[in-house]
Amino acid sequence: MEKEVIVIGAGLSGSEAAYQLAKNGIKVKLYEMRPIKSTEAHSSDKFGELVCSNSLGGDHLGNASGLMKEELRRMGSKLMEIADAHKVPAGQALAVDREGFSEAITKCLEREPNIEIIREELKEIPKDKIIVIATGPLTSDLLFEKITEITGSDSLYFYDAAAPIVTLESIDLEKVYFQSRYDKGDGEYINCPMNKEEYTLFYNQLIEAERAPLKKFEEEKLFEACMPVEKMASRGEKTLLFGPLKPKGLTNPKTDRWDYGVVQLRQDDKEGKLYNLVGFQTNLKFSEQKRVFSMIPGLENAEFIRYGVMHRNTFINSTKLLNKTLNLKSNENIYFAGQITGGEGYVCAIATGLMASKNIINRLNGKKEFILDDRSAIGSIIKYITEEKKNFQPMGPNFGIIRSLDERIRDKKLKYNTISQIALEYLKEELKKNDRIEG
Repeated sequence: MEKEVIVIGAGLSGSEAAYQLAKNGIKVKLYEMRPIKSTEAHSSDKFGELVCSNSLGGDHLGNASGLMKEELRRMGSKLMEIADAHKVPAGQALAVDREGFSEAITKCLEREPNIEIIREELKEIPKDKIIVIATGPLTSDLLFEKITEITGSDSLYFYDAAAPIVTLESIDLEKVYFQSRYDKGDGEYINCPMNKEEYTLFYNQLIEAERAPLKKFEEEKLFEACMPVEKMASRGEKTLLFGPLKPKGLTNPKTDRWDYGVVQLRQDDKEGKLYNLVGFQTNLKFSEQKRVFSMIPGLENAEFIRYGVMHRNTFINSTKLLNKTLNLKSNENIYFAGQITGGEGYVCAIATGLMASKNIINRLNGKKEFILDDRSAIGSIIKYITEEKKNFQPMGPNFGIIRSLDERIRDKKLKYNTISQIALEYLKEELKKNDRIEG
């Protein structure tokens, strides 16, 4: 079989897959429909654009997302290398300068001689070629129709929402303070404190604010991890105080105690000129976002350089459709990667892109399949999305699906770090066993 692969979509998963394939001597035709055709959430034509938060989640071994990142690093993930190079302060999380990150991915793939970049929407899916479908949660209607024809599966989807971004210079620094929760970090977050009266006024305006209409979609399905702040608030007046506005672990230096509520802002670019409102994914009309969010202490005159938006995220019923190698049970030439598989979040997108490419590389080189089991973070998420279940919903990395320890450890920090060390040792042995070709 000719060593050529079509990759559809240059998001995180498609970009990782294309790079790994190309570096292993495989010709890649990389299709990306932007800027010829855009989506409701993208704002550029760059590869690997982060359309929601600029944070890739926790980056320590006591966190399942942090474990997955470390596994990716040890497997030679190019996007993790680029993310580390474009890191911005975010405490124990890995957040990146989103513009620099996507620019670096784009230049990397444009320089790769084995990658042919085709800027157009692929309207037919060839069934006789090896293909990686990595069109992400924002798959175009036309392409999803073609995917549905191939899979014979009903479409699944949920709504996702992005948070607004403001400029640092427009924040009233006299009213806010820099601090990381429980001082785990170097005080990278901007904290906007609220007393009970300020919170009550804000809350009442938030739940009454006018939302943008949902376009073209049949039914509102909200994924819990990206719940719009106004939807979350509608569950009860104190819900936000146990969610994105929780004051726990944040000691106001002016009062030396916790505030009633706190809105956190996280750095969004390398220079520290832009900050996003943590947990403030929203579907409010832009004018309402300006009005209501300007009630937050310190943001009275905030300049919003991007308002929050809401969009449909699409995923297939992977548990019925995919093998553990991430190709279709009904057509071994068609692989899926990224959030369209139901692996939720940026890091899962990178991981599934890398794993799909590794299996293609092994296949074209006459080697056995490369499968990790649930002792690893990557293996556990692939097991989750490929084992048949009645009610399939997207899921990101978490210790709940990673294989439990034989011994019981009460201390949670010690327990998770122990699981992570076992995972990394397991990964090391599996990489040796499979004689992996370095990218």
